[in-house]
This record gives sequence, structure tokens and C-alpha cells, in this order.
Amino acid sequence: MSKESTTPDLVQLMRKAYEAVNRRDRDLDAMMSFYAPDALWESPPLGTRFEGRAAIRGFAEDWMSAYEEWHAAPEELFDLGSGVVFAVVRQSGRPVGTGIEVELHPLHVFRLRDGKAVRWQVFLDRTNALEAAGLEE
Repeated sequence: MSKESTTPDLVQLMRKAYEAVNRRDRDLDAMMSFYAPDALWESPPLGTRFEGRAAIRGFAEDWMSAYEEWHAAPEELFDLGSGVVFAVVRQSGRPVGTGIEVELHPLHVFRLRDGKAVRWQVFLDRTNALEAAGLEE
């Protein structure tokens, strides 16, 4: 009898996190369930850093409330091993009151432990993102 792996598929896990936040009702409870209690979310280009689920959730609520419509979806997800997942993301939306569609292509580096994100970094520059993921161009 074959045994099923108890190791989570990290790419699929992170895909589900994106799906949660993109639901019509912005299921932040589901999104936050992907974070470890002591998780760290940071974006060196923005100079932002949030520690713990409550702070990360507050940031996510503030960020998304600035948009009438907002969507973030991974174009590519890679399991780099050792609990590291690298994502190329397409983020689009319309800031409140502008009617203008904006689009970003940030790079996300996740570090996971026991199926939970313990660190989520957001970069705008490929070189810095690859370096943070432990890769070199």
C-alpha cells in the first residue's frame, strides 16, 4: 500500500492564498490562515515591514481599501526547495476615485515552515528578489 506524502505542495498552498484574497468577499480570514502567528511581511522597496498576523492583516485591509477593484494573481510560482517559493505576480486595480487601471508586476519570495508563511517579501526588482530567494542571476 502506498503512503501519501504528508509534505504540503507549497506551490499549491500559495496559489490557494492568492485565491482567498481574490474572492469577491476578500476572504482575509482565509488568507491570514496561510501565515504563521509570528509571520513577517516586508517590502524593502517600499520600506514597509509588518510583524504578526494582526499587523499584516491591517496592512492588507488598508492596501486593498485604496482600490475600487483590486486583483493579484501569480503568473508563475516556483518551489525552490527548503521551504522557499518564488512568485511572479500580476497585480491590477483601480485606485478609489480615479477610474484609472494600474498594473504592477511584483516578485514575491515566501519562506514557509510547517505549511505556513513565516516570511513574505515583495520586490519590484528581479535581481533583489532572486538574491532574497537565495538565487543569483
